[in-house]
Amino acid sequence: MPPAAVPRTPPRTTGPRSGPHPDPRRWWALGAIVTSMLVLGFDGTILNVALPTMASELHAGTGALQWIADSYLVVFAALMLPAGLLGDRFGRRRMLVTGLAVFFAGSLAGTFAQDTATVVAARCVMGAGAALIMPLAMAVLPSLFGPDERTKAMGAVSGAAALGMPLGPLVGGLLLDHFWWGSVFLVNVPLIGLAVAACLFLLPETTDPASPTVDVLATALAVGGLGALVYGVTEGPGRGWSSPPVLGTLTAAALLITLLVVRSRRQERPMLDLVLLRHRGFLWNTVAASLVMFTLTGLLFVLPPYLQTVLGQDAFGTGLRMVPMPAGMLLSSRATAPLLRRLGPRPVIGGGLAVMALAALLGSRTDPGDGYGFTALWLSLVGIGFGLAIIPAMSEALGTLPRHRAGVGSGLLTTLRQVSAAVGLAVCGSLIAGAYTRRLDTDGLPPAAARTAGESVMAAHATAAKLGDAALLRSADAAYVHGMDLALTVCGGTALAAALLVGAFLPDSRTRPDASGPVAVESSDA
Repeated sequence: MPPAAVPRTPPRTTGPRSGPHPDPRRWWALGAIVTSMLVLGFDGTILNVALPTMASELHAGTGALQWIADSYLVVFAALMLPAGLLGDRFGRRRMLVTGLAVFFAGSLAGTFAQDTATVVAARCVMGAGAALIMPLAMAVLPSLFGPDERTKAMGAVSGAAALGMPLGPLVGGLLLDHFWWGSVFLVNVPLIGLAVAACLFLLPETTDPASPTVDVLATALAVGGLGALVYGVTEGPGRGWSSPPVLGTLTAAALLITLLVVRSRRQERPMLDLVLLRHRGFLWNTVAASLVMFTLTGLLFVLPPYLQTVLGQDAFGTGLRMVPMPAGMLLSSRATAPLLRRLGPRPVIGGGLAVMALAALLGSRTDPGDGYGFTALWLSLVGIGFGLAIIPAMSEALGTLPRHRAGVGSGLLTTLRQVSAAVGLAVCGSLIAGAYTRRLDTDGLPPAAARTAGESVMAAHATAAKLGDAALLRSADAAYVHGMDLALTVCGGTALAAALLVGAFLPDSRTRPDASGPVAVESSDA
């Protein structure tokens, strides 16, 4: 027998919502979500600009800097699954505001930190806040907008997150030119205050009255397993994939996630709701969104060192030269809704992934002597493809969820996206590090200088400047560009494979009954 839908108490909703006569305040409510997502996109890149200054003023080594960057990512990915369940049970608006408040507290702690341990702790707190913000901001959308408007709303939310990426280096460069490094944390405070006020006054409150109590054991398995997985793939490029810490954490991740899956399969309303993945619309839109993030994260990882070191731009100039990506996305977001109405999601998502593949493969043809013009071309295509792919994929995935499961479903979707992004970052980092080390010519250098130059292209530039060695400078640039081209080739291949998968398996929600309705939840006696 097919699974039967369990009768559920309708989710409680207050405030502006979609219906026969939608409240016009829903667009103001969207502004609250956009502001929340802008905070996350902004924070994702602004810290990179401050790391060199923090290394000097806090006397932080490479390992400490790595933890400052990675601690946020590990906590962020680990907590998103339980965050969705908390939103379903206690109210999505309430938990979204809680996440913003936690992010606010972490930003304040980072602003006045005096040592690396405090900065790492602050970044962990910010990661916990972000884990509540992202899935619950997405989960609120279905209660505000119907299918016809959801794509436009998703475009605004995705555009805000993408716009924050180049704004981070731009604003960070300006702040560091005039203030201390803590200002890159302090700048979050007014944005968070605005987002909290907007959420409190404009967002509806929705809950699932039938939501189960928080499963402490499942939460511990999810946090431990996902945290270990993201830590392992993040540390792999630097420590080596065969090193004991990386192998140990990846093995622990596999064990903990397996135990989580086994436990979830035995529960009627689990935190990791595998029933959602039985719905082809949710599954393949989630796969598409995750592979989009794998590709985009890899593309964005290779660019800043190339622009800042090989092309010689400062932090502000680097952010300015990344603007074609969100500009391309804003352009494609305006065309997404008409294309969806005319063609349906499958060709639009697949086409967006194909454009991203083309952009990455074009970028893989970069030579050390190429100027910025070629980069601007393929970076614009990245933005266009990203907008075409991610907006309908996220909208269609969320549209398959019953409203009372929006929190858990959005948590699963964003968790898979975040883990995919972390894997993309690790893969590209490993490829670039290996190719750079193999290609760099350090013959004739003192052993200490050779070791330093082999750490990164930035370190090689500093060593070359100290020694007055133009040959080392040219070799470092060529070695980095070779690694970048290799990473872009992998990103392009991944995007192309994702486009083919979408074309083969993604159902057309306009014509197929199995893709049109919300996900059925199996009853205990089905």
